[in-house]
Amino acid sequence: MSVSHQADPVKRARLRWRGRRGLLENDLIVTRFLDAFEETLSDEEVEAFSILMELPDNDLLNLLLARNEPEESLDLPHVHALLEKMRAA
Repeated sequence: MSVSHQADPVKRARLRWRGRRGLLENDLIVTRFLDAFEETLSDEEVEAFSILMELPDNDLLNLLLARNEPEESLDLPHVHALLEKMRAA
C-alpha cells in the first residue's frame, strides 16, 4: 500500500522540487500554487501536477495562461481541473 501525498513529507518535497521551472513566469505561478495548496492536494491532483511538469516550459506557460487547453494525452478531467485551480491561485 502506498502512502498518500499528504502523509509523506518526502513526497511533498519531491513535488515542490519537481515544480521548479526554467521560466520565471512558470516558477512564480507554480510556487504560488504550491504555497497555497501543497498540503491539501489529492493524489489525483498530484498525478495531474506530475503530468503537467513533464511539459516543456513554453507549453506549460501557455496552458497556465489559458492560451491553450490540454489536448491529446493531456485531455483528462483531472488535468483540466488542476489547471483551473492553478490558474485561479
